[in-house]
Amino acid sequence: MTDRPLSLTAVICTLNEEPTIGEVIDGVMPHVDCCLVVDGHSTDATREIAEKHGARVTLDNGRGKGAAIRKAIEVVGTDAIVFIDADGSHDPADIPRLYAPVAAGEADLVVGDRMAGGSDELSGTFGRFLRLTGAGFITICVNYRFNVRLNDIQNGFRVIRTDVARALDLRENGFTIEMEMVMKALKRGYRVKNVASHEYARKVGRSRIAISKVWFRFGYVLIRHLLW
Repeated sequence: MTDRPLSLTAVICTLNEEPTIGEVIDGVMPHVDCCLVVDGHSTDATREIAEKHGARVTLDNGRGKGAAIRKAIEVVGTDAIVFIDADGSHDPADIPRLYAPVAAGEADLVVGDRMAGGSDELSGTFGRFLRLTGAGFITICVNYRFNVRLNDIQNGFRVIRTDVARALDLRENGFTIEMEMVMKALKRGYRVKNVASHEYARKVGRSRIAISKVWFRFGYVLIRHLLW
């Protein structure tokens, strides 16, 4: 363990991320106390590579990224958690900047801000334009509902205190857990902050967020937590 004010676990949710998982684990290790890979029953060598690179590996229940995040929150043993994607789109060197406001007691949840840091995944195609537009609309609704001025609430790259994460009673199984986490934190009076972070294009494969299939769920979760 290190002399960090708050001990920190890197959580990486995976599903067939064999080409990139080793590199991501190697990148996060200098900035955290330990690394936990929550795997969605990969059929490639993801789990074996993760263990070889020093991560602890556990399986989720196969229901999606949100279920994997909830599993991680249950089992981590450190004061704080940094969630980082397995596809290489986040820079592990940004972890100290996201962690700093939580460690200093200035925030309970810090989300990487792609609007300030830039994103290679939210521009260049019509599908990416829709993702950017949808993310911006959701953020505006959250800002006016909770009287905050956040730029990005959807980015999966984030640091949260473990006790806060457990207190939120997260329920979503899919990617909507990221907006659920922010809205529940704001609703319960926790401090949420953005810190600029660049999102790179994933090194291999394509995003698993199919807007045509999930837009209804995003709308439902937004309305539910804005109104109730």
